[in-house]
Amino acid sequence: SGWCGAALPAAYPGHGALLFILLLLLFLVLLLLGCSRPLDLQRSPGQVGYLPAPGLSRAQAARRARRARLAGAVPPPYPNGWYRLLDSAQLPRGAVRSLALLGQHLAVFRARDGQAYVVDAYCPHLGADLAAGGRVVGSCIECPFHGWQFQGEDGKCTRIPYTEKVPDFARVRSWPCCEVNGMLLVWYHCEGVGPTWAVPEQQEITTKEWVFRGQTEHFVDAHIQEIPENAADTAHLAFLHGPAILGGSDLRYTRSKLWDFMKHIWKAEWRPEPAPNEHCSRMLVEHTATIFGKHVSLMDLKVSARQVGPGLVFLIFEHAFLGRGIILQTVTPLEPLLQNVVHKIYYQKNIPAIIPKFILRAECIQFERDITIWNNKQYLSKPLLVREDSSIQKHRRWYAQFYSEKSTRLLAQKEALEW
Repeated sequence: SGWCGAALPAAYPGHGALLFILLLLLFLVLLLLGCSRPLDLQRSPGQVGYLPAPGLSRAQAARRARRARLAGAVPPPYPNGWYRLLDSAQLPRGAVRSLALLGQHLAVFRARDGQAYVVDAYCPHLGADLAAGGRVVGSCIECPFHGWQFQGEDGKCTRIPYTEKVPDFARVRSWPCCEVNGMLLVWYHCEGVGPTWAVPEQQEITTKEWVFRGQTEHFVDAHIQEIPENAADTAHLAFLHGPAILGGSDLRYTRSKLWDFMKHIWKAEWRPEPAPNEHCSRMLVEHTATIFGKHVSLMDLKVSARQVGPGLVFLIFEHAFLGRGIILQTVTPLEPLLQNVVHKIYYQKNIPAIIPKFILRAECIQFERDITIWNNKQYLSKPLLVREDSSIQKHRRWYAQFYSEKSTRLLAQKEALEW
């Protein structure tokens, strides 16, 4: 693959334009072949974001990089807010799912009436896992060990098969949850405080004006704050995301001379929202592209990226004649330095599916460039910044609202709020 980075001899620009057109046509043909179903691209942990090492497999190289990296003095790993558990369609009536995230082990189930509930996975009786063989009975989950039944709404035990009186204190912890935009989300707060804001409903998804066209799933080996902080780091857009998406996501080759005829140009601004939406921030992006220095209006795109809490982003796309749509980005901490990131795209149903699929593919390439940075970087609590980086410190002050004095900290952290 070394040829990708080699300098090419001077040639008539038409050769590069022809190559670009042929590659674009090939890409469109591949997309058309799968046009009948939504795009589904899932990356396993360590599959992207790490550079290969001689004599090691991809997985071995990823493990070695993870062990060698110094994470830095990261903030508490689990900010307070709403997090995606799974898609609503993944939890049919009567189903029970076991999930480990946010330092918790949860049992998620859907009652016969369609209502979804989230409770602690372990039965308070003798510690059996309610999701490992437990079943749904009405609006309760039944323990597979002794048959104790717990209400999903409040976690109270309503029945013990071998006793007439159920103790009033017999209960399992019940977690606030909601279903919005086709997803089931759980509210996490380190001090047990109830939800202080609601997840906004995207009206076009509810009314089916915008239809589901695909999703991608990635695992990022970094602290959750690294991901949204990218929105305030507008300076990285030109350098990391300026090279053509045709160069792919491998950072060794993205700046290859082969693709130098095409450039992405970004103009972005980040700002927090005022009360009562101080838990939200917004990034406004204008994207243009050039080929051989000529502006290509077909690729002009406006994006409004609204961050809602620590783990939800609504990216609304607007194109002059290719319509409107949205990418829902969800970031869920599975472990202190392991994030599950899902992007789901919904687009106008009167627009050919190939358009949103192309947008999602392009977004995926750019996102995987970021993953390589996140997976290998160190978090600096006191970074060396210049005047043009002022938005980064503003973002950190804004994001700090999602931490509390009692937020769980990594063992190596000091018992102070120095972050």
